[in-house]
Amino acid sequence: MNERKVVKESIEVLGDAAKKAPKLFGIPTGVPGLDDLFYTAVIEDGKAKKVPLGGIPSLAVVNLTGVSDTGKSLIAEQFAITQAALGYPVLFVTVESPSAFLAQGLRGRANAMGVEWESIENNIIIIDAASNDRLREDIPTLLNTMAYAIKTYNTKSLVIDSITGLYEAKEMMARGIVRQLFNFAKKWYQTSMFVSQKRSGHEELTAEAAGGYAVGHIVDCSIVLAKKLIMTKFDENIYGRPIGDVIRLIRIDGCRLCGHDTKTHVMEITETGLVVVGPTLEEIRRGREK
Repeated sequence: MNERKVVKESIEVLGDAAKKAPKLFGIPTGVPGLDDLFYTAVIEDGKAKKVPLGGIPSLAVVNLTGVSDTGKSLIAEQFAITQAALGYPVLFVTVESPSAFLAQGLRGRANAMGVEWESIENNIIIIDAASNDRLREDIPTLLNTMAYAIKTYNTKSLVIDSITGLYEAKEMMARGIVRQLFNFAKKWYQTSMFVSQKRSGHEELTAEAAGGYAVGHIVDCSIVLAKKLIMTKFDENIYGRPIGDVIRLIRIDGCRLCGHDTKTHVMEITETGLVVVGPTLEEIRRGREK
């Protein structure tokens, strides 16, 4: 009979744990309107005051989830370009698009953002898992490769596009795979964006992704993206768009590390392929009622 043991090293007083806690601050995403949706609180005159964080929480693991063509990869790329241009190296694990095609997309995105290519070309480190079966199928090999890249290039942020591609046809393993990636990002102090795909049958504005709710439960924060085709007069009245238009929506579905806006916002993809977060649906409705 196996003896049940007590894991004493797992027990810690709150004050001791707090001494090891990293400083909380905002990491700019490069997505206009998104950074303003995260908050922290300070005590002033004995009362709590909400203060904008100015970006996603430092060292957070953020899950970007939505059906296809909702802007997930665009947000991840804008984030990578912004951090690289600020001088902070980014590790970009591409699971869907081979590295040369990712580079082509990043160049176009940088141009649209007004970012000089020379300021980012040596600060985005690509691991091409799209072209290497072993990296996609053998998670320990992928993690070892990522650790080597982080140590070699001293990266501060991590993008994986997409984590869904790491458990294709084996969604029963999704929770374990995402947990390994989450723990890895925490161990190596990487502010991270994981892109995950929603099945078309999932409710549009839930955080559920391929692999189930387990994905959203593990990460620090989920940002849900959706799109809707305006089909009826009722839709026209709600969204203020004509029949035949497509409206894109974005919502933060929880964040453990800080406060956040809880409303659903309209999101635009500009003609140059950039994501911009706009007003809430409530603000649009109020504007139409005036």
